Amino acid sequence: MELFANVYGVSFLPVGKIIYYSEIDEDIKKGDLVLAMTEFGLDVGKVEYELHEKRIDDIGYEVKPLVRKLSQEDLEKHNENVKDARLAFWKCREYIKHYNLPMKLLYSKYMFDRSRLLFYFSADGRVDFRELVKELAREFKTRIELRQVGVRDEVKFIGGIGLCGLPTCCSVFLREFNSVTLKDAKKQQLLINPVKISGQCRRLLCCLRYEKPVYDELTENVPEQDEVFEYEGKTCKVVSVNIFTEKVTAISDEGMMVVLPFDYFKTGTVK
Repeated sequence: MELFANVYGVSFLPVGKIIYYSEIDEDIKKGDLVLAMTEFGLDVGKVEYELHEKRIDDIGYEVKPLVRKLSQEDLEKHNENVKDARLAFWKCREYIKHYNLPMKLLYSKYMFDRSRLLFYFSADGRVDFRELVKELAREFKTRIELRQVGVRDEVKFIGGIGLCGLPTCCSVFLREFNSVTLKDAKKQQLLINPVKISGQCRRLLCCLRYEKPVYDELTENVPEQDEVFEYEGKTCKVVSVNIFTEKVTAISDEGMMVVLPFDYFKTGTVK
């Protein structure tokens, strides 16, 4: 028996991961700022999805209720936290430069009750930031948390323009990253040129996954290049697969060229 819950979808970082919370007795709409408990404590989030039904198994964790919608007093405190976190960002950058640490600071934020000050950064490897944490703790008189993120998340924080000429998907709407492989590019018969199929993060373009279901459906049961199949009593090896003409070119063990439509592999007949 499937169980469902009525939940709001809330984000706590710019284009951040959606966290689900159960309803409370308040009129909450998309775009509202709300208070909620997170892994770091009481935090301010933005409602991205209004109340809707979702399978509990799809959520995968215990759904907690929101605390409340921000009051005017809460909003004033939140705005002050945002302003102070921005000042802390620049101060932290000064300390990073002072200690000559190989890290790039990306974002900073206070928890709502200022019990913790978070800094997000990227780096090529592990960074010994113990002295930095001590300096920041002395400076801001609160608990300091430094969180290292990957190169794909780095672009999400700083933004940029993609190869298509539009803002990068991760900085606009892409909240979670799916695995992208060269197989996704090959299936679309793209030229495997790292410069052409990589984004600012130096990883394969996220958009290579957008049309994957279409290509998967189109090539279902169709053999891939170098695969072997039987045709009219002959063993044939696939030379190429053209998704645009929907034809498979193969060569038999006797050296004869065979061109078959995708329908042959799906229906067993040649139209």
